[in-house]
Amino acid sequence: MIIGGAEDKLRKRRILREFVAAAGGTEARIAVIPTASSLGNEIVDVYDALFRVEGAAEVTTVRPESREEANDPDLVGVLEKATGIFMTGGNQLKLSAIVSGTPIGEAIVAAHQRGAVVGGTSAGASIQSSHMPAFGVGGSTPKQRMTQMAAGLGLLPSTVIDQHFAQRNRYGRLLMIVAQSPQLIGMGIDEDTAAVVRDDVLSVVGRGAVTILDPSRITTNAFDAKRSAPLLASGVVLHVLPQGARFDLRTRELLPFETHVDPLEAAEIEEAGRDLRQMARDIAASDASPSVLRRRLRRTRKADPHPARPDDDPYLDGDD
Repeated sequence: MIIGGAEDKLRKRRILREFVAAAGGTEARIAVIPTASSLGNEIVDVYDALFRVEGAAEVTTVRPESREEANDPDLVGVLEKATGIFMTGGNQLKLSAIVSGTPIGEAIVAAHQRGAVVGGTSAGASIQSSHMPAFGVGGSTPKQRMTQMAAGLGLLPSTVIDQHFAQRNRYGRLLMIVAQSPQLIGMGIDEDTAAVVRDDVLSVVGRGAVTILDPSRITTNAFDAKRSAPLLASGVVLHVLPQGARFDLRTRELLPFETHVDPLEAAEIEEAGRDLRQMARDIAASDASPSVLRRRLRRTRKADPHPARPDDDPYLDGDD
C-alpha cells in the first residue's frame, strides 16, 4: 500500500482501515517504522491509536536511528512476526540511508515476499520502489537536474514513486526521471490516496489520483541537455487513475474499471430516494402542494433529527 501522504486520520480513515484489514483485522500484528520522521514519540502514538481503533491486535515500534541499530536482531524479530509493516512520512533519504541494505531492510523485503502487507506514507511510499527521488524542486516542466535519485527497497521493481504529487506539482521531476531512465515506470500519488498493489495489479483507493508515466516509447534529449535546460519528453503515455481504477503494471495496461459506492453514501442516497417516493405518493393521493409536503417533511425530521443508519461509524466524531 503506497500512500501519497496526508491520509485521512480523523473521519472515514478509509486507507488506514484498509491497511489494517489487509494485515489481518482483529488479528493484525503491525510494526510501525517511524525512522524517516523528525517527530518524537507523538508520531508513534498517533499511528498506535489509529491502528488499535481500527481493530489491530498488536502495534509495535521499530525505530532504528543508525545503520548499527538497523542490525539489531530484536528489531528484526519484530518484523519477522508482523502481518503488517507501516513506514511513516518524513525524510526518505534518511530512511533509505539507515534501512536499505541492512537486516531491517532485508526483513521488510522478506515480510513482503511471505505475504505481509507493507504500507508507507510519503517517504514510506517512495522507498517501496526500486528508485526514488532523494530531493528536488517542483514544477510542471521537466528540466535537467530537477531532482536526484536514490535506491529504494525494490518492493516494486522497475518503478520510481513520487508522493504529494498534484499538491506539490511534481509532474516535471517525475518526467525528468523517466526521461533519463525510460526502463522505469513513473508513479505519482496524490495526498490521501493509495496505490494498492497485488500480483502486479494496482488499484486506487482515496480522494485523489495515481498518475502513471509509461516512457517505454519516449523520445528525449535527456542525454544531451545542459544544466537546468527543459527536456524533450515526447511519446510518454499518461494514465491518471482515480479511485476504483485498476492498472496492470506488468503489461502497462488499464484494466476494466470497477466502480465502488461507499456504504454510508449509499444509505444517504437510499434515504433521499425514499423521501422523494413518499412525496410523490402524497401528491398523487391528496393533491397537496410540494411546499406543504416539504414543511411536513421538515417537521418529521425535527422529531427524529438523527435517524439510525446501519453503517454509522462510532469514531467519526474524533474520539481517537
